[in-house]
Amino acid sequence: MTPSFDLSGRVALVTGANTGLGQAVAVGLAAAGADIVAVGRSAPTETGEAVTALGRRFTAVTADLGSIAPIPAIIEQAGPVDILVNNAGIIRRNDSLDFSEDDWDAVMDTNLKSAFFLAQAVARTWVAANRGGKIINICSMLSFQGGIRVPSYTASKSGLAGLTKLLACEWAGKGINVNGIAPGYFATNNTEALRADETRNRDILARIPAGRWGDPGDLSGAAVFLASDAAAYVHGTILPVDGGWLAR
Repeated sequence: MTPSFDLSGRVALVTGANTGLGQAVAVGLAAAGADIVAVGRSAPTETGEAVTALGRRFTAVTADLGSIAPIPAIIEQAGPVDILVNNAGIIRRNDSLDFSEDDWDAVMDTNLKSAFFLAQAVARTWVAANRGGKIINICSMLSFQGGIRVPSYTASKSGLAGLTKLLACEWAGKGINVNGIAPGYFATNNTEALRADETRNRDILARIPAGRWGDPGDLSGAAVFLASDAAAYVHGTILPVDGGWLAR
């Protein structure tokens, strides 16, 4: 069988699609043929322009996934979807000795709790319709490693990796593929502080075999693969896209 990466006729719901990695994933899926529903706190104007320029339909849903309260409205406004990309995420930095409960809860609620309950809500629609679908969770290298000064982020992304595997075990038999992508060090607003720190920037680049920070567009190919029929028998995997960081 010839593998197909064509997403024509499918609808992808992408959270946090207004900038950075989420925007790149949304545009990449659109380039492969998918229509896009973008969920975020701010208007995804630039993402919408890029998607419609590719001839795909674009729907914007304004929601703050810092809580699960907006999820029913998101499901209603999105309508039937075929692909869910849980990308929305935040990061808070501080020494673990000084880390606050507020920063812990904010990150865990956005990165882990909302991701689970949105996946649950979408999967319920698929099961009710007796059909399958694709869920892609955007994990992190810190799903595998400890990191520095980001305790809630590391905990949330480690939890998301575990959740990816659990949901794959439960839902693979229902025709639902649940997988993850673990981005390495990408040039986004989340890493601006690291790139601005001359010492940290130098040390990070020295460790990356590819010798550069990732461009958000580097992530789109992995997303298209996991969203496509080519990945029909791929369940519970977390695909690093990291310039070789974890290999070193």
